[in-house]
Amino acid sequence: MSVSVEPYSYRDDPAVPHFPDDGPLIVFDGVCVLCNGFARFVAKRDSAERFRFAEAQSALGGALFRHYGLDDIDFETNLLIQDGRAYGRLEAFARILGELAGPWSAARAALALPRPISDWLYDRIAKNRYAIFGRYETCPAKGDCLIARRLIG
Repeated sequence: MSVSVEPYSYRDDPAVPHFPDDGPLIVFDGVCVLCNGFARFVAKRDSAERFRFAEAQSALGGALFRHYGLDDIDFETNLLIQDGRAYGRLEAFARILGELAGPWSAARAALALPRPISDWLYDRIAKNRYAIFGRYETCPAKGDCLIARRLIG
């Protein structure tokens, strides 16, 4: 999902709180074990600390989901806000890993998959993530120093 709206359109949306958008922002489900694990994985390997993070359940995360016409209750994707554009599903995942050094950058190859296939693959995991990986009662990212200092919203 690459949302087809003007870059930086959220700046003109009074419902979206101001946030620093001079670097990429990952909006993730704060109660999903898989999503939190992915955020920690990225934070650990992002030695330049380029990525910032926001829980989808935060005021900022929810406002961004609504701005892009996504369900702000049942978060079935993560969001990557980069250069004013929003990406979701496998496209966000591949772009995020593609920014990391080492073998993770090879994940960009997933961007070559046709959209119906990449969405189908991503959706199979996203729709079953709580059943497969479990659920937290609260977001453990707040206690993770790698993420907490870059958590906004």
